[in-house]
Amino acid sequence: MNDAINEIITGAAANGWVLEPDALRLLQLCDIDIVRFQLATSSGEAAQFARSIGYPVVAKVVSPAIMHKSDAGGVAIGITSDEELEQHFERFRKMEGFVGMVVEEMVQATGPELIIGAKRDPQFGPVILLGIGGTGVEIYQDTTIRMAPLSRDDVGAMVKKLRAHKLIEGYRGGKAVNMEALTELLLNFSRLVMQLDTAFESIDLNPVLCTEQRCLAADVRIVL
Repeated sequence: MNDAINEIITGAAANGWVLEPDALRLLQLCDIDIVRFQLATSSGEAAQFARSIGYPVVAKVVSPAIMHKSDAGGVAIGITSDEELEQHFERFRKMEGFVGMVVEEMVQATGPELIIGAKRDPQFGPVILLGIGGTGVEIYQDTTIRMAPLSRDDVGAMVKKLRAHKLIEGYRGGKAVNMEALTELLLNFSRLVMQLDTAFESIDLNPVLCTEQRCLAADVRIVL
């Protein structure tokens, strides 16, 4: 584990999980593509960043007391103005443990949103999951698992194993996702999992948004 990653993990140890801004930076350190984001500690800072990347944007509360942001009402999507962004900032500011708000770009995915995850199995060690993600992950339950580390052949086999693989590959004239970008993301994620070794309990990238050009993580949760 390199020094920068170790610093993030050590800093999060007391909390038991990594706050999203730090988790996103950790992904960057491992060459995992992510959405553009900024941690804002004021509504003015949030609006300035949103204008720089262009509306609409996503806003998320940052608090060590709130791991499951959606369940707590700590996620707002499709924000289209400074005024709307300020309203959400003020709403988030009243939540327990508030330390700021993450502002992220919105990316339109080609095909279904994906989930990429990892956990430490007591028998097999680190295993990696790929599946149909987003808010429908528990509804569709379309996932596949391989032991880490992954090879390129593993990635291809995982995609083919999904019932929705045709949507990823481009179904009935639909646009296919960039398979090389998806492969690189999964391979880099596998390297991250092996670097963290026993330091983590679970990691979830959900959703992962893929287009014809890129595949990038829009949300990450790392439990130590």
